[in-house]
Amino acid sequence: MAIKVLVNDSNDRSIALVTNTHALFFKQSAGSKSKNISVAEKEIRDTDLSQCAVEFSEIHGRNFDGYIPVSARPCFGCLGLVSLGGDVFLCVITSAREVAAVRPHETVSRIYGVEYYCVNRTGFDHLIESEVNTYPVELDPLEPGRGQQATGWEHPCLPLRKLLSDGTFYYSREFDLTNRLQDRAGSIEPFDIASFDRGFMWNSHMVEPLLQFRSHLSKIDRIKLDDSRILTCVIRGFVESLTIQRPISRNDSRGRIVGLPGSLTLISRLSCRRAGTRFNSRGIDDDGHVANFVETETIIWSTEKLPNTKAIGFSYCQIRGSIPIFWEQQTGLLPNQQKIHITRSREATQPAFEKHMEGLVLKYGAAHILNLLSETKTGEVELSTHYRYHISASPLFVGSTKSHQNRYIASLLRSTEYDFHAETKGSGYEAASYVKHLVKQSLDGFGYFLIEDSKIAQGDKINTQPILQQEGIFRTNCLDCLDRTNLIQGILSRACIESFLDERGQTVGQEFWPQHSALWADNGDALSKIYAGTGALKSSFTRSGKMSWAGAIADARKSATRMYINNFADKDRQNTIDILLGRIVGQETVRLHDPINDFVVNEMSKRAEEYTLKKQITIYAGTFNLNGQTAGIHEDLSEWLKPTFNQKLRVRPDIVVVGFQEIVELSPQQIMSTDPMRRQLWENAVLKCLNKHEENEYILLRGGQLVGAALLIFVRSSEISCIKNVEGGLKKTGMSGVAGNKGAVAVRLEYASTRLCFVTAHLAAGFSNTDERNRDYATISNGLRFQMDRQINDHDAIIWLGDFNYRIGLPDDKVRNLIKMGDLQTLYENDQLHLQMVAGLAFSYYREGIITFNPTYKFDIGVDTYDTSEKARIPAWCDRILWKGNGLRQVSYGSSSVRISDHRPVFAIFECSVSIVNEQVKEYLKEKLYKQQQNNKNGESKSCLDADNEDNDDLLELQPLSTGLPPPSSERQKWWLNDGLPAKSTIQVPPSGQRYHQQPVNPFKESNGNGYIQSDHKTYHGELLDRNQSDLSPQHRNLQANIGHDNSGSPCRSTVGLNAISSYRDVTPGGGIAPKTTPHVPKKPIDLAYSPQKVSSS
Repeated sequence: MAIKVLVNDSNDRSIALVTNTHALFFKQSAGSKSKNISVAEKEIRDTDLSQCAVEFSEIHGRNFDGYIPVSARPCFGCLGLVSLGGDVFLCVITSAREVAAVRPHETVSRIYGVEYYCVNRTGFDHLIESEVNTYPVELDPLEPGRGQQATGWEHPCLPLRKLLSDGTFYYSREFDLTNRLQDRAGSIEPFDIASFDRGFMWNSHMVEPLLQFRSHLSKIDRIKLDDSRILTCVIRGFVESLTIQRPISRNDSRGRIVGLPGSLTLISRLSCRRAGTRFNSRGIDDDGHVANFVETETIIWSTEKLPNTKAIGFSYCQIRGSIPIFWEQQTGLLPNQQKIHITRSREATQPAFEKHMEGLVLKYGAAHILNLLSETKTGEVELSTHYRYHISASPLFVGSTKSHQNRYIASLLRSTEYDFHAETKGSGYEAASYVKHLVKQSLDGFGYFLIEDSKIAQGDKINTQPILQQEGIFRTNCLDCLDRTNLIQGILSRACIESFLDERGQTVGQEFWPQHSALWADNGDALSKIYAGTGALKSSFTRSGKMSWAGAIADARKSATRMYINNFADKDRQNTIDILLGRIVGQETVRLHDPINDFVVNEMSKRAEEYTLKKQITIYAGTFNLNGQTAGIHEDLSEWLKPTFNQKLRVRPDIVVVGFQEIVELSPQQIMSTDPMRRQLWENAVLKCLNKHEENEYILLRGGQLVGAALLIFVRSSEISCIKNVEGGLKKTGMSGVAGNKGAVAVRLEYASTRLCFVTAHLAAGFSNTDERNRDYATISNGLRFQMDRQINDHDAIIWLGDFNYRIGLPDDKVRNLIKMGDLQTLYENDQLHLQMVAGLAFSYYREGIITFNPTYKFDIGVDTYDTSEKARIPAWCDRILWKGNGLRQVSYGSSSVRISDHRPVFAIFECSVSIVNEQVKEYLKEKLYKQQQNNKNGESKSCLDADNEDNDDLLELQPLSTGLPPPSSERQKWWLNDGLPAKSTIQVPPSGQRYHQQPVNPFKESNGNGYIQSDHKTYHGELLDRNQSDLSPQHRNLQANIGHDNSGSPCRSTVGLNAISSYRDVTPGGGIAPKTTPHVPKKPIDLAYSPQKVSSS
């Protein structure tokens, strides 16, 4: 059924996808009309701009005057809507070719071209005809799209067009391509788009708004929309069919029937749950999704033409996927030199591992793991060791035994370790066929899916009858799940087909197996290009059954090409994938104009307390500069990690964050590389201390290290199920970002629905290097990125801890005397970090608890005496903990007297309010509200395209946003006009000798008095008051007493007196404080500046 794309620009832009009977209209809503606005205003209005009105109706009776074809290209389906830069784009398929016929009336097409039409303006229309992939040819993976795009202004969707047009995306307008034949064979509705598997649907982010629109239609309209085939779902991977001809000979030498005419189809579905490129997507996530997860299905369909015969369908499914533990691998310019890092402890990994395995068992039945990793390569051995541990710890593995062949046998989970390279070394890849003998028990036990189709006597209705079910699945993996995995899966596929033929007493012609091998070789190349950028290695053997010199040379060329792509092109490829899947921070789905839905969203926001539970958790944060010492590893760290006052409260932190600096000596040999051995020793020491006399033990969630800086996150075992999306990041700042002697390590996580981020940093040293420390902070804050382009500030609560190296701007003797006197206030007033924060030059909007402990640097090791060496460093608060976040409240801030270093460790304890959303209650409330509004609006039918010119806000029941405020204003309702009366001012002229007093921020809040107070000073127009403290107004005198606490009563970072404030600012006649120039930062004292001994860094 052909689809036309029409556009009407006569009034407000409208695009229509028109079939022979129905049309789907898209029109800009009131919020999506782009005007000449500033960039900043546009960013603020992005959410409002990403709106679109949609309507589905019959074409009979509709007026199409003014609609013209938007392009000469055909349209084969709509992939959905996407918002980029505030503009809304409609994506349609414009070029495709049929590549497979799974069974009669079930065809699959490969996408070779898509187009994005802007819904809300015409500014991109001249770029529609720009070609990305005119002909279905293979693009150069090094330079995709080169020479095909005119220079100049690029279409904002060009990267998405290139991605969707690269020949790896497939769709079908006749059946559900996201589910295997066994899962859809008995489906009553053959094309119910809502039942498609979202895990394999790569346009799920774009099509989600339209699926929500579909769900709000009546049942009849939903069926009509599905029958129109306007909405299309795509998979990524590989699909291809080959026709199998019936041989002339009907019997072979053994008397078996030679036949099975029909088609051989191979379908590989790549999951979009943890999609990405080779080194950007490894291992598992907290939801149990693994990288490069592919479901591959081999289908044989035999259509017999003889009377009284039935069509036979055979299906055999296998899966591959990255090793389901938390691990990462950095890119490198040398092959096989990329180090593997396991980022989470075994205890913290087990819950995610269980989710993954339970999901496999629920969907596929029993699972047999086939691990092809090497037993000699260090990184792969470490992965196999952890993998083996998690398998044995799984409840699905209970009652299993281990045989002499290193095979695990269990009822629902089995495992076989097969070192592919060791087994095929010397004898060639032909020896890999032996693997089918190792797994024969599971191969026979799992079986395959078999179905028969026959026509009922009355009419042409097809009667589908399943004969056999596949009861289990093989999960094969190597390191990348590409080359070795594809070869082994091809062997298992052949073994299962042979078993199927033996059961039926049939065989196939000689041309069948070469075609089968060619399909698997093409499948391996396609999946390898998606994940690694080149075709699969060992594909020449998969095709021909033997390895040649030409094949070896081709593999070497592919390895070199992979190295280039992985190091220089994969970052952009990953970013495009994240945009397509809607995973970029701040990226939202397009909002469809729907007054009922807008009301529901608004009401759900107000009633969030009904489905959200607030929970208080305790976070301990501690930082310690070890000065490269190891003597304290075996000492008791309880004074630092378990403060005495905290033990009296009987409160144990739910999360423990420990930051170390100079965990190794920062020698020239060390600053360019990271040695994890020292960090692992301190991990064990901290864990031993935390779990002493504890029933609910702590487990290591994640650790990270940058040369000398290390960050360790420990979580109570009872809380691990609430934590997900744990990621780490590093940022070097030493030697202009080249060396890792200075920099930061960060870990972000989500506790239920609250995003937390922890950063330990070691900033530039030196007394006078304040500006360099500020630059280090800015580099880390803006440059450290997590996955999906998340930054440090994209979190609800942030805690910085570390050796920030800010000093006290006073002479050494004065600092030491003030410490003896206990005058911490004067020291703090001259603290460089405090002054930089006041000036807004570093750590803007962060807070620090009141400092009640002595400077933590620099001591003689083993005693409580400040530096007595010839350098005589000035004592300073180098070690600090800063924080920000509405849900955070600091409970304590202190230091302990652990004397193993020249620094003293610092700790802080926080209470954090986290939100736990009950998704079931939320969905129930949402559905209830929607039905109520739908019933209220019943009978008030009006085209959304016609109603769109009305103010959207007027369609909602306007309610006050907060207690004490009036309802929001609109064109029909204004809070400042009471019952249509004109607005007038109620402020009276102040009496003589009085001036206006500061009022509450909320003007609607009741206040006592008339707002005027008696003035003690005579002021004249243009005359400034005296700047002495005695001339300050009473509210400013109160300010001095209240400094040190915020509005909530929590201690703040500033304890400076009013005399310090008045030195930076001027007091205006109205009593306000006017900003002055940036405060002077105390420099190095003169007596030290000319000292022959250079002041060195810590």
